[in-house]
Amino acid sequence: MKKGSKIYIAGHRGLVGSAIERKLKQEGFDNLILKTSSELNLENQKETDDFFEKEKPEYVFLAAAKVGGILANSRYQADFIYKNLMISTNIINACNKFGVKKLVNLGSSCIYPKNAPQPMKEGCLLTSPLEPTNEGYAIAKIAAIKLCRYYNEQFGTNFISLMPTNQYGINDNFNMETAHLLPMLLRRFHLAKLLQAGDFNTIRKDLKARKLGYNLDETFDLNDNAAVEDVLNKIGAYKDKVIVWGDGSVYRELMSSDDLADACYYLMQNKDYDEIGELVNITSGTDMKLSELYEIVRNIVGLKQEIEYDKTKPNGTFRKLMDDTKIKSLGWTPKIRLEEGIQKTYEWYQSTI
Repeated sequence: MKKGSKIYIAGHRGLVGSAIERKLKQEGFDNLILKTSSELNLENQKETDDFFEKEKPEYVFLAAAKVGGILANSRYQADFIYKNLMISTNIINACNKFGVKKLVNLGSSCIYPKNAPQPMKEGCLLTSPLEPTNEGYAIAKIAAIKLCRYYNEQFGTNFISLMPTNQYGINDNFNMETAHLLPMLLRRFHLAKLLQAGDFNTIRKDLKARKLGYNLDETFDLNDNAAVEDVLNKIGAYKDKVIVWGDGSVYRELMSSDDLADACYYLMQNKDYDEIGELVNITSGTDMKLSELYEIVRNIVGLKQEIEYDKTKPNGTFRKLMDDTKIKSLGWTPKIRLEEGIQKTYEWYQSTI
């Protein structure tokens, strides 16, 4: 890419897309095409084709997707497979049809089998069954990887697929029903801290700024402190404790979306399909127990309450560590320390209330 290249970021308002936009602007790229979902319905093939034919982007970052946490993924499987299949298929096909020079297709670590050997190498794709709770989303992402590969082989395109580990960062989703792990923890811990301090004014600002989810937002009087406290209890935030699911024994890896954006930029600029192959993990190759993560988040938020484990709730997959051998061999490693990234995310979250 050159500074004047025409670049389309699909999903620029999301966690990953917005990080890619920030990275490109920092690097001096200003010819960016940005469309909201209300301006361009990527699930519609004709709208997508008409957009590509008119705008003629030279480079594309495919970060648009319907995403969610474990509950949303398991509850809305049909939505996750249909919407993600349509978005990725329409964009990948249009990139070929209208001569895009290079595409970065972003996937997810959930493409790997539930019981994949740890750490998960790129070659373990489709070697055994997927995690049932997010199978719909995973299948859609796997289809996009294969579509990129087969377009490359049949038409000589340069479409590369990157599989990031669990992401967090600025512009994350803090809805308690659909959020991923870290934003859900940050908000729960933050609201519990405010509840203990009796700071209902700031709690009200938070609840006005973002929905809680679980159909809770319309069930209470925002000006009634007792009602507010009751609804926060329902999401696990109490005056004297915070409740988390499982027993804290499982392992998770987390990466800042700004690190992922850096990897996307590096690979777009420096590595082509013939060097990367079908896919590459974007990972640090390290993880930690959830119990350790909870303590890091507790310290950053300044939470004083005890953390209580609800062992009647599922832990989820025991480990989902991705292998970093390939991405290191391509010359990229992450730069942002976990504590630094979480602190930055928490500060941004507070600034938006």
